[in-house]
Amino acid sequence: MKHEKEYYEKLGFKCGLEIHQRLLTTEKLFCSCNAINEGKKTGMKVERMQRAVVGETGELDKATGFESMKGRRFIYNVYDISSCLVELDEEPPHKINEEALNISYLIAATFNCNIPDEIEVMRKEVVDGSDPSAFQRTMLIGYGGSLDINGRKINIPSIFLEEESSGIEESNNEKVVYNINRLGIPLVEIDTDPEIKDPSEAKEVAMRIGLLIRLTGKVQRGIGTIRQDVNISIKDGARVEIKGFQDLDSMDEVIENEVERQLKLIEISKELRERHAEVGKAIDATSIFLNTESRIIKNAIKDNGVVFAVKLSGFKGLIGKEINPDRRLGSEISDYVKAVGIGGIIHSDEDLKGYGISEKEIRELSIKLGLEANDGFMLIAGEKEKVEKAMPLAIYRAEYAIKGVPKETRSIDAKKNITKFMRPLPGSSRMYPETDERPILADHELYEKLKKEAPNIDELEKRLNKEIGNRQIVEQLIRSQKLHDYLYISEKIKGEHQLIASILLQKMKELKREGFDVDSIGNDTLICIFKKYMDKKITKQAFEPILKALPKDCKEVERIIEEKGLQRISGSELEKILKEEISKYGNDKGKIIAGVMSRYRFNIDGEEMNKEIDILTK
Repeated sequence: MKHEKEYYEKLGFKCGLEIHQRLLTTEKLFCSCNAINEGKKTGMKVERMQRAVVGETGELDKATGFESMKGRRFIYNVYDISSCLVELDEEPPHKINEEALNISYLIAATFNCNIPDEIEVMRKEVVDGSDPSAFQRTMLIGYGGSLDINGRKINIPSIFLEEESSGIEESNNEKVVYNINRLGIPLVEIDTDPEIKDPSEAKEVAMRIGLLIRLTGKVQRGIGTIRQDVNISIKDGARVEIKGFQDLDSMDEVIENEVERQLKLIEISKELRERHAEVGKAIDATSIFLNTESRIIKNAIKDNGVVFAVKLSGFKGLIGKEINPDRRLGSEISDYVKAVGIGGIIHSDEDLKGYGISEKEIRELSIKLGLEANDGFMLIAGEKEKVEKAMPLAIYRAEYAIKGVPKETRSIDAKKNITKFMRPLPGSSRMYPETDERPILADHELYEKLKKEAPNIDELEKRLNKEIGNRQIVEQLIRSQKLHDYLYISEKIKGEHQLIASILLQKMKELKREGFDVDSIGNDTLICIFKKYMDKKITKQAFEPILKALPKDCKEVERIIEEKGLQRISGSELEKILKEEISKYGNDKGKIIAGVMSRYRFNIDGEEMNKEIDILTK
């Protein structure tokens, strides 16, 4: 972590999580389609357009209004066993999946939640196209729960049971193609209060919640089955929702960079207010650039395109101020216009000559805008319709730079571990009742029984200490995402618990850093390798070359052992090799071992060799 806890406390740092986890059910939430096997594409496609409507409060939600403004077409690929007319909103939802409901009760019990007497199914408006109906069904399952982290209680105010969204196959400014095979799979959303103290604690809370729900054994596993959203804010900043963490390893760094971004935006805001900065109105500056040598502008206006310009009074030197690595205030403004199909803005803090913009064009533009010493400007070039949509967004974002930090939903740039604008932050006005589903009476008797089945971390820790016998490894395992893999493998492989833990925690991590795709190796394949070791077919040293070869099934493990000559040497064959070395080096054990291991380091077990040498050299 870049800073100590006290640093974040002084900043007024607030952080809460939303954990979304798919449930392990055979059917979807509101139909009998397959929720495990994605099936095959039927070749049928459905195309739709969507627009925002007012919610239960009678207001139009900003986020859904923003998505609707893009005017994109949505195309849905239909699948055989995993989609039906319910997904396409051509048939009312069926009765709720009792299996999913019971699993959600178990998860609520895991966090010691209360459950409502009556469960109301609601519609949450979604206009990014991820649901053909333009809404997601959701319902409150649990409330008033908590989680213990290092002796501190983190409140869990709400747990929801809801539908998974469609998966994106391809996307551009004109259309998005979705696959509806995963649409409607049951998932739970677990929310925490915004009382997490710093980025490292956010990571720890996310890992602990993930661990507890995996320990139920009732949730799906694998990439994309769990997603973490983070809500953060600082004093004088704003609440920002960061969407879609899949890799918890980088969560703390992303949060740290988001805090830095907000701090820089607050600095810029103070400076702009001191300068009495203002954002002007858009003017048509196309005539200035009719004969431009700028390739970007020339291509943008060649087919009746336009160039609009805006005066940014008092902005000079601040549009180009860095707020994150390779990110500036100008980048933030550009993200808004990219949402409607414009490539970005050109602004006065950039190297305009590098764009091919001449001194004469800059001079004419300065005169037209009435620029003074401390002023800047921004340009947007492109199709007239798109520029007319983009310019109000650019002006809005530039004006907000004077106010401070805008409330936004932001995505993750995984290469740089920073965030980027997606859309305005949604509000409560996108919720309204589901008229096609009756209220559900909660089963309190069942819930009390499920409380006894809820996972208990203290009991798990005792078990692991007994199995592994190394407290440090146990603590590391409990904090890692490999715990569930360990539990699965150790059920099948008895007696080598410390080896299993060390391979998962250390060797797999080490090989991943070296660039080997060890994440593609399934647990059943790992079990195959451990069984070979238990049956004395391979040595511990052979694990590394086998894992590097990326086995994906049991037959592959056999082939790799044979092709690479990794079979274990023991018994009479080992005795023969040792006698040859003893004839060379006498009783010099060091030289005997060095000679043998230089040729057979993957094939001979060190403990067995030591014992055999002692016997032969007596």
